[in-house]
Amino acid sequence: MDLKQLEYFVRVAEMGSFTRASIALDVAQPALSRQIRLLEVELRQNLLTRNGRGAVPTEAGKLLLEHGRGILHQVALTREELGAARGALAGKVSIGLPPSLSKLITVPLAKAFADQLPKAQLSLTEGFSVLMHEGLRMGNLDLAVLYNPEQSTDLEMSTLHEDTLSLISPAGESATAKSRRARSKEVMSLADVAQLPLILPSRPNAFRILIEGEMMSIGKRPNVILEVDGLNAILNLVKEGMGHAVLPGYTLSNFDDATPFTVRSIHSPAIKSQLMLVWSSRRPTTLTQKKAMEVVTAVLQKAIQQHD
Repeated sequence: MDLKQLEYFVRVAEMGSFTRASIALDVAQPALSRQIRLLEVELRQNLLTRNGRGAVPTEAGKLLLEHGRGILHQVALTREELGAARGALAGKVSIGLPPSLSKLITVPLAKAFADQLPKAQLSLTEGFSVLMHEGLRMGNLDLAVLYNPEQSTDLEMSTLHEDTLSLISPAGESATAKSRRARSKEVMSLADVAQLPLILPSRPNAFRILIEGEMMSIGKRPNVILEVDGLNAILNLVKEGMGHAVLPGYTLSNFDDATPFTVRSIHSPAIKSQLMLVWSSRRPTTLTQKKAMEVVTAVLQKAIQQHD
């Protein structure tokens, strides 16, 4: 079995398309198809079901995909450890970041990476938790920063920071009397927050589930007037006086000018959120990835402290 053929198959199976895989691999599509067909001939089994929408692994293909990822990862691990023996941490590290942190730490993380891992390649992806989990499972991400991830035998994790969610409101005149009363208070009880018009992400967003769970514990439900799956979109709607958001206060770092917003603490109870660094337990962690974990942890904790 040729490693290049295996790499081609894994990429097509993960991306579900010969076209997308050929672009990602920078290989002509006919050559890509030919190599995978040779692999199928060698194994005497069809590995992919080709249709008008792309390519889907057969049962045999799913089995090879699972083993293939491990084989390719072991090859990469060996290369990195041999490189480390020469004193160089190299290889690619793919890291997923939530939108609330992306702007806050992207630049300092890239600078720290260039300084501490100059021979490694950094790949950053912004997305919500569901996409991050899938990326870790599929092997597209090596590490991800997630809010309140569920415990899983497929994942390992370490705590980066405990956030306290805040009420983020428009600073100017707003449309409702409740909103005007909200602006007059420096802190608000969760029961009072439940009465305000809220703009929240849709389920299964980690913040949405956490907010609903805390309100349920005091016999309340959030008054959701808009569901928006985009951090900047939520904050722009708040800025225009359309409602309020419940997010970590540092999310306002996404805006160069935070004066259109008012941030208030929430109490009785406070809404606590765990920010975790997560990686797959099904693949060995390379030396480069271990160093990347240290870099991410240090950069993130410093950035949040500066904005608390």
